[in-house]
Amino acid sequence: MDSTHDPGVAAEQARARLHEEIERVRSGVEEMLAEQGGDHDHPELRRELEQIRKETKRYVKKRVAKAERRTNKRLDAIERRIDKVEQDRQHAEWRIHTNTEQMLDVLLNELRAIGDLLTRSR
Repeated sequence: MDSTHDPGVAAEQARARLHEEIERVRSGVEEMLAEQGGDHDHPELRRELEQIRKETKRYVKKRVAKAERRTNKRLDAIERRIDKVEQDRQHAEWRIHTNTEQMLDVLLNELRAIGDLLTRSR
């Protein structure tokens, strides 16, 4: 599926835009408060802004932790696949070596038989 049509990617982009918009509004309100005289005029608004900051921080931490877990799962799966491929490669090398050795043994026996026939016929 193309990443532009993936619902997960679209959801992540929407969340990022929402987070950016929340931060933009929060920063704007803080600037407005600073211009109007600071915290002592609007303590409830300041507390609400601080609560939004904490929730945003918690949300980002949660999303990062989830992304890390998902990434670690994927890395573990890739490592298992690499181990499997390495195991298959070693088995294939052993099989090739064994088959080549058997083929050379058969060829050597046939050459000895031909050599025996040639020495008897003289």
